[in-house]
Amino acid sequence: MNELQQLDHEVYIFLNNLGTETWDPFWLFITNKWYSIPLYVFLLVLIYKKFGIKGTLYTLVTVALLITATDQLANVFKHGFERLRPCRQEGVMEQARFIAVRCGSFGYFSAHAASSMGLAVFVGLLLKTHYKWVFPVLFTWALLVGYSRIYVGVHYPGDVLTGMLIGGVIGLIMFYLHRFGFAKIFKDN
Repeated sequence: MNELQQLDHEVYIFLNNLGTETWDPFWLFITNKWYSIPLYVFLLVLIYKKFGIKGTLYTLVTVALLITATDQLANVFKHGFERLRPCRQEGVMEQARFIAVRCGSFGYFSAHAASSMGLAVFVGLLLKTHYKWVFPVLFTWALLVGYSRIYVGVHYPGDVLTGMLIGGVIGLIMFYLHRFGFAKIFKDN
């Protein structure tokens, strides 16, 4: 296990130190969840076009459950494992670039990576029959969000990969639950 942590630290330092001041504003933009609101509004319009108002409201409830699940599960893991973030880890923080606005205490696993990948999988699968480009675009966005957490100095690659994996699984589960529930609730429409 120590070898795996050491590898995670080394890969983190390598990836984090690829950053430059020129690119810092871009990655700070990508990592800020509030700057994704235009993307969310655009996706909401696409969902409305496919499902109408009732289907959109049902989908929003499902998305709220997805985000809650990824966020709360990340909190359980963070407080259960108590793995320090790289910006708090002695021997790592001295070698890394930290440009994030703040640094929490524990980082395993990344809630940003989990929720963005969960949303990408859920919405990508939900809309793939109408908009084939949505899944690859959202998957790319989720990858960028994940990498941004390493770039700004707050997560190890293992935190991000675990978050993406868990988020992807939750997104897939929510897609199937949505499909099942949608068929039951809206079968007469």
